[in-house]
Amino acid sequence: MLGAMAKTSAGILMYRWSDGIQVLLVHPGGPFWARRDEGAWSIPKGEYDPGSEAPLDAARREFEEELGLPVPDSDAVDLGAVEQKGGKVVRAFALEGDLDVDAVVSNTFSMEWPPRSGTLTDFPEVDRAEWMTIERARVAINVAQSALLDRLLGGVAEP
Repeated sequence: MLGAMAKTSAGILMYRWSDGIQVLLVHPGGPFWARRDEGAWSIPKGEYDPGSEAPLDAARREFEEELGLPVPDSDAVDLGAVEQKGGKVVRAFALEGDLDVDAVVSNTFSMEWPPRSGTLTDFPEVDRAEWMTIERARVAINVAQSALLDRLLGGVAEP
């Protein structure tokens, strides 16, 4: 069952047509993710309170916070929700658009680093973004979110 008391996130799976379909994925920042690649990437997403914010509004807000760029002005396709290994439920929307990944500027978070040092260090929530083919995305994305790629392919038609 998708998350009765689980944390809930909403995000945007942006796609574009360039020799086939490509998707935009982000890599989490911070020391725990620095050396991880396969299975570490995600759609831009973040937590929200379903009782006080609509999922698409939350997805748009989180996109702008994590990428520092405006959300594309295109129609959203609801891809539904997936449950990740830790129980977090991710609700996703597909939007067609394009952006320059070199222009991404993420918001930051603080954590004690190195551990037990007493020093707070700021890290970007997202340390990089990349346009990927579906084949590359299947290897890179969090395994629970891979279902979103299939739903995207089933829900959009090539121009």
